Order: sequence, then structure tokens, then C-alpha cells
Amino acid sequence: MPILVIAEHDNSSIKGATLNAITAALACGDQVQVLIAGSNAGNAAQAAALIKGVSRVIHADAPHLDHALAENIAAQVMSIARDFSHILFPASASGKNIAPRVAALLDVSQISDATRIINADTFERPIYAGNVIATVQSSDPIKVITVRSTAFEPAPTEGGSAPIDTLVAVADTGLSIFAGSEIARNDRPELTGAKIVVSGGRALGSRTNFNDVLGPLADKLGAAIGASRAAVDAGYAPNDWQVGQTGKIVAPTLYIACGISGAIQHLAGMKDSKVIVAINKDPEAPIFSIADYGLEADLFEAVPELLKHL
Repeated sequence: MPILVIAEHDNSSIKGATLNAITAALACGDQVQVLIAGSNAGNAAQAAALIKGVSRVIHADAPHLDHALAENIAAQVMSIARDFSHILFPASASGKNIAPRVAALLDVSQISDATRIINADTFERPIYAGNVIATVQSSDPIKVITVRSTAFEPAPTEGGSAPIDTLVAVADTGLSIFAGSEIARNDRPELTGAKIVVSGGRALGSRTNFNDVLGPLADKLGAAIGASRAAVDAGYAPNDWQVGQTGKIVAPTLYIACGISGAIQHLAGMKDSKVIVAINKDPEAPIFSIADYGLEADLFEAVPELLKHL
């Protein structure tokens, strides 16, 4: 049976996490289909058809499918769910909102945050803040899976030529409405997709210090800015900058941790980074145990000095 990937998109283009989910789907089988559910989402469907490895695009279009409201998208998925052996979602806020609803309606167990596909019914996923990797085998007839995007390479956005089939949209469930949104504008790269991330912790002491010390370094490197939960809770950084178990999972090429002690919850969100640099004046800070390069120094002296040499 074919495998279905529920695409995340903005009605005109495909979001990056979907490309990672498609790679994971291809490890489950070679017949990967993509559902584009949205409003005036023809351009997104065209973009999905060009992704290498996609054999078919299913396009459902209706005003109530805009904004990816979980109740309506879950209902749309359920209209075709039993035609597939696997249904994959990116492990994003949206995917985590929709996937449990689909699993419950199908009466199957969800497999959350998969980081490796061993075979069609066996998967790996982190538990205990990533300190243990569980191998999970499912005998459910339909596997509902959320995929950790940082664990899989993105599928190429070119090279495919999948047909696009139109699917009749299900009726509006009427269970939720989109009331509005407040979008945070940021000239820096998006945190989860950035190749370089500069993160700060509670040691920065204030929001002013956070911006004045880390901002110039991030701008110089073309990096995104992240923060520990302690820094976010203290009001030094906004919630959408939080990296960790209860924040965002990142795996950039370079991760620079400034004044972050390395609590287990933070390490769970960034320890897959290719190169980790830690700046901390505490020689016993746990962050040094996973850092590729560690600098035992006062960040208020070290970061400006580093900036001078860039």
C-alpha cells in the first residue's frame, strides 16, 4: 500500500519540514503520496509534484482548509486514510496537533518523533530527553507517525513529475475557527532551518544584554538566535527562540552556546548540531561534555573579542 505525507505549506510553497518527512516516508516504501489541503493552494500542489520521490499529489481545496485547522485537516485526512499503510506528519506544532486526532479516529497508536526508519513497521524515537533511543515496532494496520525533521535529509525539490489529483474537500466540521494571528517579523534566518545558531542563557542577565551581546555576533555570522528555557522564562528572549525539549529542535552546522549551563532539557534540543561551541565561565558546566570546542571564559569578554576577529 502507498504511504501518505501530510504537507505543511503556505498555499503557495512547501515548508521545509515536509521535505524531511518525505525522505522518511521513502524509507517506509517507494509509493509516497502527498496531501495538499488548503485554500487556493494550487501553487503548493505544483511545488509538491516536483519533489523527487513523490509519486502522486492529492489536492483538496476549500476556504475552511486554510490555516490548517487541526479538526478540518484531520477530517480531510480521514476521508482517504484507509487507503494507506503509513501516514506521516512533520513533528512540528501543526503536525503534533493533527496526528493524534487522526490516530485516535483510526484507533491506532501514534509513533511520535521518529528519528530513524528501520523498516516498514520498526522505528526509532528518543525518550528521556534524548538520553535513550527506543526501538518501537507497530503491528497496527495503519501507522501514524510524526517525524523529527532534523533526523532526515530534505528531499530534493526538483526532479519529480508526479500527477496531481483533485480530492473533494470534506465539509467544515465547525469545531474551530481561525480568529487571527500575530506574526513575529525577523530579518535573521528561521531558527529550525538555520545553518548557524547563536544561543544565550540566563548568564546574560537581561534582555538588553541578550540583544547587545548576541545580536552583533549573530548578524556577523548570518545566524539565527536561540535561547535556553531559563533565558526565556526570565524574559530575556521571546518564546519562539527557545531551544530544547519544550522548545525547538535544531541541528545546525554550527551551534554557539553562550552562558548556557547545558541542562538535559536544553541538550535534547541541540545535541545533534554538527559542531558545538560552548562559552561558559563555569568549568563544571555540563555543556562542555558535548561541546566540540569549549572556552572557559566570561562571555561578556569572550563574545566581543570573538567578534573583533570575524
